[in-house]
Amino acid sequence: MSTTPSVTAKRPSTLRGGHLPKWAPWAIAAGSVALGLGISAAAGLHSSVQWALIAAILHVLGTYVIAARVENRRQAKDRVVTSLVWVAFLLAVVPLASLVWSTVKRGVKVFDLYFLTHSMGVVADSETGGGIYHAILGTLEQVGLATLIAAPVGVLTAIYLVEYGRGNLARAVTFFVDVMTGIPSIVAGLFILSLMLMFDLEPFGFAGSLALAILMMPVVVRSTEEMLKLVPNELREASLALGVPKWRTILKVVLPTSLGGITTGIMLSIARIAGETAPVLLLVFGSKFINANPFEGAQASLPLYIYQQYGSGEVTAYDRAWAASLTLIAFVMILNLVARGIARWKAPQTGR
Repeated sequence: MSTTPSVTAKRPSTLRGGHLPKWAPWAIAAGSVALGLGISAAAGLHSSVQWALIAAILHVLGTYVIAARVENRRQAKDRVVTSLVWVAFLLAVVPLASLVWSTVKRGVKVFDLYFLTHSMGVVADSETGGGIYHAILGTLEQVGLATLIAAPVGVLTAIYLVEYGRGNLARAVTFFVDVMTGIPSIVAGLFILSLMLMFDLEPFGFAGSLALAILMMPVVVRSTEEMLKLVPNELREASLALGVPKWRTILKVVLPTSLGGITTGIMLSIARIAGETAPVLLLVFGSKFINANPFEGAQASLPLYIYQQYGSGEVTAYDRAWAASLTLIAFVMILNLVARGIARWKAPQTGR
């Protein structure tokens, strides 16, 4: 007796569906830009911001409609969220790129070796020539002294909060660190100015360093605290189990493990205070001449130099202000690159 094998019909898989090609998002973006330009031209809109917003809206709507038709609504929602992330990224990058481009375009007019190696001296704001050597020297000294004050205090405070801090004292320190994080820079300058008035002191560079150290300290504490919390407790427990004292465990295990992140936080805090103008204006007062002694006499700095040159209203002073701004941006960018390099160099090596 023969049996006939039953044939079952294959059902189409419900897990497979249409899928947009990889170049589809770029094509939708290009079409949105072209359509946005067309709508702007037809409506008589001359602002680039307006047509960019129209193109962004068309890109999001077009992505959802096309993805919903070809794929499914769930995938369409995923692509819409991705499109919104890209639009938000571009909205953040475009002003930054425009700022950098404007600074480079206007700053290169007088940016040269002479500009970097000479001071203003007896050069008037309306005259050509002069440079920022005195301002660079003042910024390096003021920021360097502020770092020497704030970095050790901030790191030791973070070590106390993470490794030893318990009870009311730790909560009070955390509260004041949070308050200092949001303090305006002018308040730090007014605090040091009040001390200067009490002791009848004249403006000098170290006073600006004290105000900058107040602004830098909470940033160092917060960044160092987060890095120390990332160190696994197993490392601490292993060291303590071998009979190593706690202070030596912190010094030999915890700090080397988090050294890259701590250094990065310090470098970023330096970049943050390098552009402060208000406390320097109150305490350092500014000078056109070279003053290498931060403990006596008025001293210049790059942010203060930019403020004074741009406030003079002269065309030649505008050029010097833009060139000094370019120098300050380059200084901050170099600090960020150094911080990233140190973070990679000191990052813990993970093995399998």
